[in-house]
Amino acid sequence: MYSPAEVARRYVETGRSKAALPTGRMLLLGMLAGAFIALAGGSATFAVSYGGRLAGAAVFPAGLAMVLLAGSELFTGNCLLVIPLLERQLTWGRMLRSWGVVYLANVLGAGLVAALTVAAGTFDGVYESVVATAAAKAGLPFLTALLRGVLCNFLVCIAVWMSLAAQSVPGKLAAMYLPIFTFVLCGFEHSVANMFYLPLGQLCGASVTTAQVWLNNILPVTLGNIIGGAVFVSSIYYFVYVRKAREAAKQ
Repeated sequence: MYSPAEVARRYVETGRSKAALPTGRMLLLGMLAGAFIALAGGSATFAVSYGGRLAGAAVFPAGLAMVLLAGSELFTGNCLLVIPLLERQLTWGRMLRSWGVVYLANVLGAGLVAALTVAAGTFDGVYESVVATAAAKAGLPFLTALLRGVLCNFLVCIAVWMSLAAQSVPGKLAAMYLPIFTFVLCGFEHSVANMFYLPLGQLCGASVTTAQVWLNNILPVTLGNIIGGAVFVSSIYYFVYVRKAREAAKQ
């Protein structure tokens, strides 16, 4: 495996390349990531309905596995772009463009899967669970949603970080699995997953308005995801492994 310091150094170039993707390609890759997370969320819905939260937590990591191995752009994982930003290898404009395009694409990909699965009758046997999940998420107090978003993306970015340390496909899968399992089991909030769960609930009859979807959940969760990934993972690892190494090299 690569050491944490090696992961940090390698991500400076990786992040710069991700942010330099053409808009059209970034949009398509972002839609794929939204779809991957949504499909994992759909599978986890059945797992929770039949086996409880533990079963759902065991299934949901399939989403990040598809994102990382099939190739796509996920907003929450891209909070790590703060590392090349702090290293001055990426401008604020480039990073915010990447975040904006990928975020929109994740919304489109997750929403499309929600619409297609409902049209296909996928959730006919678990409507009550789908509706209850959407209602619960849309009913969270702002601070609760934000803090659950912080905790969630701390774990998601740690999962991505650990996968980057592995040099084999089995190693990457094993590395990312437990942090994602942990966040789902704890009930933390993932903005991209909620781009699926909440519209899905609306399509299945949940009494939730679009304003409630965004103002009560997706926006505070997104803000929390940014804090969790950009501040508590990216910034800390930058100062520990990139800046300190550069300062040591000058001495």
